[in-house]
Amino acid sequence: MRKSESDEMKIVIGSDHAGVDLKTNLIGYLRQAGHEVVNVGVDTPDPVDYPDYAKKVSDVVIAGGAERGVLICGSGVGASVAANKIRGIRAGLCHDVYSAHQGVEHDNMNVLVLGSRVIGPETARELVHAFLAANFTGEQRHVRRLAKVHELEEHFCDEERSAEA
Repeated sequence: MRKSESDEMKIVIGSDHAGVDLKTNLIGYLRQAGHEVVNVGVDTPDPVDYPDYAKKVSDVVIAGGAERGVLICGSGVGASVAANKIRGIRAGLCHDVYSAHQGVEHDNMNVLVLGSRVIGPETARELVHAFLAANFTGEQRHVRRLAKVHELEEHFCDEERSAEA
């Protein structure tokens, strides 16, 4: 947990081709704010598949290689769906500041998803700031709800493994 909103963090960031320009802008913003940034791509406008970059961002977060992740695609919807399929990831598609901080405070969100065709760079910077400045409150009601989310994740992941066997 962070001590204060001014603490530097290690952030992993990735995007598909639609998010390259916004990702580049945010990398500069994050570095200027003193954060260490892990860029997992993509860095060209050549078409790629967003699930590949959702996995790359999520893998770094799950492995502890970054405290939080930022993921960008055109609308943000596809990347959010893909990231939330990964055990341990709590990704939130946010296009407003309230959701960007509340998702961390109440839901312990660890990946912020943005739609580059929905918001511009200034809004994206405000959302990233709110996301990184927030801390999970640890209030009992939020802990209880997260435990239920974890139970769902465990149940359905175990169910999938049984079906594959």
